[in-house]
Amino acid sequence: MKPSTLRIAGFGFRSEATLESLVQAIDQLIDQYGSVDKYGLINRLAAARSMLPLVEKLGRLRDIEVIAVADTELSTVTTLTHSTHSLQARGTGSVAEAVALLAAGPNARLAGPRIISADCKATAALALLEVPEGATE
Repeated sequence: MKPSTLRIAGFGFRSEATLESLVQAIDQLIDQYGSVDKYGLINRLAAARSMLPLVEKLGRLRDIEVIAVADTELSTVTTLTHSTHSLQARGTGSVAEAVALLAAGPNARLAGPRIISADCKATAALALLEVPEGATE
């Protein structure tokens, strides 16, 4: 069987972030990693449970399912980015990277370090997971 790739976009953001901040971030991910159709690059969106409402708005806007991950799990993930602010606030080097990896599951990898929205209020990271053809995502 030929594997396919599950693509999860994880988000982190400041309290003053808006829906537009997240739109900027996801559009930058799509620009950076290429989109094969309408929003075909991203299979799911993910956020820490405490940050879920804003990401759910983006999910409704883009018609993409949203996955919540436990805030307490963020510190268990090794990230590519090591933000001092994020380490102090959330116990992880990058909330976006940690959320993406947790939502994608074991054996997932990051496409690259997280990106920062143009307004500097949100970050997004893309986790990839190879799944066998015919397997349930």
